[in-house]
Amino acid sequence: MIIIQQTLVSDDILDEKFACNLQACKGACCVEGDEGAFVEPEERKMLEKVYPKVKPYLTQEGIDGVEKQGLWIVNDEGILKTPLMKNGPCVYTIWENGIALCGIEKAYLEGKIKWQKPISCHLYPIRVTKVGEYDALNYEEWDICKPACKNGKSLGMPVFRFVKSALIRKYGQEYYDALEATYAYRKQ
Repeated sequence: MIIIQQTLVSDDILDEKFACNLQACKGACCVEGDEGAFVEPEERKMLEKVYPKVKPYLTQEGIDGVEKQGLWIVNDEGILKTPLMKNGPCVYTIWENGIALCGIEKAYLEGKIKWQKPISCHLYPIRVTKVGEYDALNYEEWDICKPACKNGKSLGMPVFRFVKSALIRKYGQEYYDALEATYAYRKQ
C-alpha cells in the first residue's frame, strides 16, 4: 500500500494492466452482478437533477425500474446503489450494437448534462472503501474483465492511467501527478 494524500493505494493499481475492450466484454460490468453500482451520498442530488435529461436515453425496462425502485436504492448494509432492471442490468444501462453502455454517460457525451456518471462507475476497476479517515483504493479483479487485462498488457496501460480522468475528477490533478511520480519512482 502507498499513502497519497488521504488515500491508501493498493500496489495493484500501479502494477496491474487494464484497458477496457468493449468489443470483447460487451460492457458486462453494467450487466453482471448482484447489485448496482455504488452511489455516493452527494450523488443522489445529481441523479435527481440529471434524470429528466437522461430518461429519453434509457430503455423502457430501465425507466420502469427507476419508477418502481427510485433513482437509487439502499442495500441491506445501508449502502447506496443504482437499482437493477428485472433481468439484472443497471437501470441506466443502454445497448448500442450489442454493447452495454451507460445512459447517463451517453447524455453527458452528447452535451445534455454536465455530470458524467457515478464516480464508482467512472473509477472502475478501482473500488474505493473507507478505512478510518482514509479512502482505500483497490483494484477489483473480475473474470468478465479478462479481455481488459489482456488489452491493458498489450498496451502497457497501468490501471491508474486507464482511469486517469476519473482519479482527477475525484481527487484532483495534484493527486494524479503524485500517482505518476510514485509510478515513475517505482520503475527506476
